[in-house]
Amino acid sequence: MDKLIIIAGPTAVGKSAAAVELAKKINGEIVSADSMQVYRNMDIGTAKISKEEMKGIPHHLLDILDPSDDFNVSVFQKFASEAIKDINARGKIPVLTGGTGFYIQAVLYGIEFTKEETDKSYRHELEEIAKTEEGRRILFERLKQTDPESLQTIHENNIKRVIRALEYYKETGLKISEHNEEMRKKPPVYDHVGFFLTDDRAKLYERIDRRVDKMIGGGLVSEVTALKDKGVPSNATSMQGLGYKEIYSYLQGESTLEEAVYLIKRDSRHFAKRQITWFKNREDFIEIDRSGFTDPENEIPDLMLKKIIEKNII
Repeated sequence: MDKLIIIAGPTAVGKSAAAVELAKKINGEIVSADSMQVYRNMDIGTAKISKEEMKGIPHHLLDILDPSDDFNVSVFQKFASEAIKDINARGKIPVLTGGTGFYIQAVLYGIEFTKEETDKSYRHELEEIAKTEEGRRILFERLKQTDPESLQTIHENNIKRVIRALEYYKETGLKISEHNEEMRKKPPVYDHVGFFLTDDRAKLYERIDRRVDKMIGGGLVSEVTALKDKGVPSNATSMQGLGYKEIYSYLQGESTLEEAVYLIKRDSRHFAKRQITWFKNREDFIEIDRSGFTDPENEIPDLMLKKIIEKNII
C-alpha cells in the first residue's frame, strides 16, 4: 500500500511551513490540497507558497490550470492520486497539505463520484438562477431546507457545490451529506498518518485578519484586475475563491473596497471555523494545537516525525 502523510487545518494556521519542514526530515514531496492554488497568476489571494518558502522541496498541483478553467473535486482526486503514486514510486513520501477537507477525504478514501448525467437540464436551470446574487441566496436556502447537514462543508459562496448538492438530491433522492458520510466509512486507500493543526481561536482570527491586510497591501486588487482584464468572468470557478469574489464585486462597482475587505475577513474566519469543525470530527487525524508550543515552527515538525515513526510509516 502506498504511503501518505496529511497535514490539514484551517486557513492561516501554518500548514505550508510545517509541511516543508517535515518533508525535509522524511525525504518528502508536497502535494497541495488547495482548490485555488491550482490556478496560475493567482498568487496573492491564495497565499501561494513562494519558491524561497519551498526551501527546495518539490510541490505538486500548483499553477497547473488557467483561471478560466473549471476545477472540481473529481479532477483534483485524479491529479493528486497520480502525484502520490509517482512520489511513492520514486521512493519518497508524499505530504498532502491543505485545508479543503472534502478534497483530502476524496483522496484518502478513494471516494467514488457519480458519473455525469446525459440530462443536464436541471443543472442548467440552477445555473441560470445562480446568475444573480438573489438567485444564489435562493439556491442556498433551498439546500438548507433539503440537506442542512451539508452546510457544515458547503459555503454559500461555493455555488458550484451548492448546485451539485441540489442536483445530486434530484437525481438520487438522497442527501449528498449522507453520501459523503457513507464514503467516509470506506477504509483508507493509503498507509497514512493525518495531522490536524489548530490554534487558539482568537490568535487564529487575528492572523487571518493580518493576512488579508497583507494581501491587500501586496496587490490583491491589481491581481484581480489583471484577471478581469484578461477576460476571466466573475462566475468562473477561480473567481469564487475567498478574496477574489469580493474584490471582483468591488471592481464591478457592487461594493466599496472597505466593504470588500470586511467581507473577506469575515468569511475567512467563518471558513476557518467550518474547517476546524470538519477535521475535529475525524478521529483518524492527530490534532496538534500550536498554542501548546513555545517554538511551533520547529517543535511541531519534530512531533509529527515522532508520530510517523511510531506508526511505522517510515
